[in-house]
Amino acid sequence: MNRELKRVTIVALLMFLALFVSATVIQYVQADALASDPRNSRTLYESYSVERGPILVGGDPIASSQPSDDDYKFQRVYSNGPLYAPVTGYIPVNGEATGLEQSVNSYLSGQSSSQFFDQLNRLISGQDPMGASVEVAIDPVAQQAAWDALGDYTGAVIVTEPSTGRILAMVTKPTYDPNALAVHNGAEVQATYEGLLADPSDPLFNRATGGDMNPPGSTFKLVVTAAALESGQYTPQSTFPNPASLTLPGTDAVVRNSGGGTCGGGAEVTLADALRLSCNIPMAELGMELGDAAIREQAEKFGFNTEFEIPTVTEPSTYPRVLDEAQTGLTAFGQGDVRATPMQMAMVSAAIANGGIVMNPNLVDAITAPDFSPLQEFEPAEFGRAISEETANTMVQMMVNGVENGAASNARIDGVSVAGKTGTAENGEDDPYTLWFTGFAPADNPQYAITVLVEDGGGLGQEGYGNLIAAPIAKQVLEAVLNT
Repeated sequence: MNRELKRVTIVALLMFLALFVSATVIQYVQADALASDPRNSRTLYESYSVERGPILVGGDPIASSQPSDDDYKFQRVYSNGPLYAPVTGYIPVNGEATGLEQSVNSYLSGQSSSQFFDQLNRLISGQDPMGASVEVAIDPVAQQAAWDALGDYTGAVIVTEPSTGRILAMVTKPTYDPNALAVHNGAEVQATYEGLLADPSDPLFNRATGGDMNPPGSTFKLVVTAAALESGQYTPQSTFPNPASLTLPGTDAVVRNSGGGTCGGGAEVTLADALRLSCNIPMAELGMELGDAAIREQAEKFGFNTEFEIPTVTEPSTYPRVLDEAQTGLTAFGQGDVRATPMQMAMVSAAIANGGIVMNPNLVDAITAPDFSPLQEFEPAEFGRAISEETANTMVQMMVNGVENGAASNARIDGVSVAGKTGTAENGEDDPYTLWFTGFAPADNPQYAITVLVEDGGGLGQEGYGNLIAAPIAKQVLEAVLNT
């Protein structure tokens, strides 16, 4: 009898242990996965039962939740959705959120740890649960100006505040309407998403912070010039041989300047004139003298090879490792395997404008609870010093010269000193060029740093160039924000 009782007891204990382990796995180990599973309709409906907090620009909502007459209770609505899509992203009923909807989801949904007592108070008082509001740094004037100036081009415009890193405008085209991805019909959302995904123009890409990244072309000459000046071995008056063509060591690759001739007149050219006129040959010569390690070190001080959270995650711009002499020569004028986002090139210009200090880019100013108490306020944060103040001051003047009487002349604004650098990057023997402008204004008291990217040659194939298309876009945006 005792033996049978022991067997029954052991079996009962094993069953209890199995139940305990199973419950523990479900409730703790698999909890997050089960909660995020799109087939979990209970969790999905529960998330939509909360009035999600708004995303605000200048105090006005660009994303908000409105009552819905279906099982989801609230419908997410995006005001001027295509304009702000790279900022807000979207939150679908049957997939993963993107943009700020994803990166600050815990605040918007009211589930962050800092909102626990607020939610408890609302529960006790019988008030409906509600998420926090998120105020972004975007300036509506700058955002609209960037949208208008970019027009029908494929590309991006980003405007930042050099002294703080605040992102004042972030526009990317082609774009999409996030409202179409937030409807309460899963099949419709999926069809829309698949259509956008199949679109060869890639409207879901945020070209300002990622996508299929482009070579930065001559805008990267700013990084190489900074490396040269910081080495202490070069000044703006340092000279380089001035041939009309240069065959890279150990290759058949021939480097030429934009016009096909020499960089101005004379047998030699200064570093200042090479940057002002945006000549490739002297920059390739300089790059090979510096070596890839020095250029990479300088690039990384500006933020290359680093992923940033703004709080959405940016794709790292890249300067490759272990280059030979010829490859280093190519990267010195922004070709080869170097790749950059407009965000990264804006950080380069902004650092020069900010006395050599790189600020962490930031898209969010503040997060506020429904009772208007502050939950989080974002303070400017330094990424690090990229160049000395002396080097920065020198480069400001070099960039001003590039706009006043150099290769970036189409960015000139009457009555305002503008510092800038254009770029025209090759993508293949027959492929259209990528066009760039990066700079800041006013040069003597920088308030705005701007980077413009135009893909597909601006519709002109290999006939388009940075000063023709990208520089005037930057000028139009700067004029709008400076009220000139």
